[in-house]
Amino acid sequence: MPPNSKESTDKCTGLASEVPGTVDDGSSKQTGVLFEADVETNDGDLAVSTVEFKRAEKRKLELVWRNIILFAYVHLAALYGGYLMFTQAKLATTIFAAGLYICGMLGITGGAHRLWAHRSYKAKWPLRLILIVFNTIAFQDAAYHWARDHRVHHKFSETDADPHNATRGFFFSHVGWLLTKKHPDVKAKGKILDLSDLHADPILMFQKKHYFVLMPLACFILPTIIPVLCWNESLTCGWLVATMFRWCFQLNMTWLVNSAAHKFGGRPYDKNMNPSENAYVATMTFGEGWHNYHHVFPWDYKTSEWGNRLNMTARFIDLFAKIGWAYDLKSVAPDTVKRRVWRTGDGSHELWGWGDKDLTPEDAKDVLFVDKMN
Repeated sequence: MPPNSKESTDKCTGLASEVPGTVDDGSSKQTGVLFEADVETNDGDLAVSTVEFKRAEKRKLELVWRNIILFAYVHLAALYGGYLMFTQAKLATTIFAAGLYICGMLGITGGAHRLWAHRSYKAKWPLRLILIVFNTIAFQDAAYHWARDHRVHHKFSETDADPHNATRGFFFSHVGWLLTKKHPDVKAKGKILDLSDLHADPILMFQKKHYFVLMPLACFILPTIIPVLCWNESLTCGWLVATMFRWCFQLNMTWLVNSAAHKFGGRPYDKNMNPSENAYVATMTFGEGWHNYHHVFPWDYKTSEWGNRLNMTARFIDLFAKIGWAYDLKSVAPDTVKRRVWRTGDGSHELWGWGDKDLTPEDAKDVLFVDKMN
């Protein structure tokens, strides 16, 4: 039976009621697909409507004051770091911070997300090693835990089992979910998913085992002292610009995928879900903002219909595919996409919305992009 198939999920769903504090009242039924094995229709969907299950239980959230205080400091330090970046920090420090941002973002988008969470492509060990280093620089929890929670997010999207359930509002889906205790359903559903593929990756498990040694070095210590040692930057600018500003900015750009890309934008592939097509988020997250497509077809390595749309991560994967370090890149057949757009889209698709009747051959040359990787 394929991992996370519907049958295995149905068998395991009953376990949720055995977890203390969890009631299997239907509020966290499977509402999204994760891998190809989940789909039950010929256009990549579940066979029944899941709209009624997408809601949040009305309950008082339990605040985690340690996280509130820490994130308050991080954001205040980042604001001051942004000021220093324009007034005191050396140009080399700003460039260094930008380089770390790029590395960290690729560690999340190309590593934790597209490789480990969704298995949308396979990577040989040299690329996995690069990605795990980049991922450690980003410090958004160990890639194993990131992938586990993200799988829950897709499988039980917009229910109480979704770690950053968008139906609780913009602030909760952006950062509030990190400032409060998890709903019991999040833990319950996380325990029933098949994570054997993650356990089988020695590089991933090495990071998990040694994370609290590797992460402080990669995210905080080295980014602070390298500017001081290499180009005589002040310790203050090293800490507040290269470390605090860079890390806080990256966190918020990533969080926008959970908040802004679940609220603002068109829904050309499925109008019945919150995830949206958001070009601004896609720009800052290297292609993660085409979120309506991604939640409809999460196994596509491009996370979008067209790989060249503000999608540095797809180009990064394509580059390593050329040298054989990335392989078995998964995508979605155009006919499958077309069927889904016609059936559940909101009419805003460039080709199968307004353009399906009026698009001229000349315009089609500018609009239609054929991904040569497919």
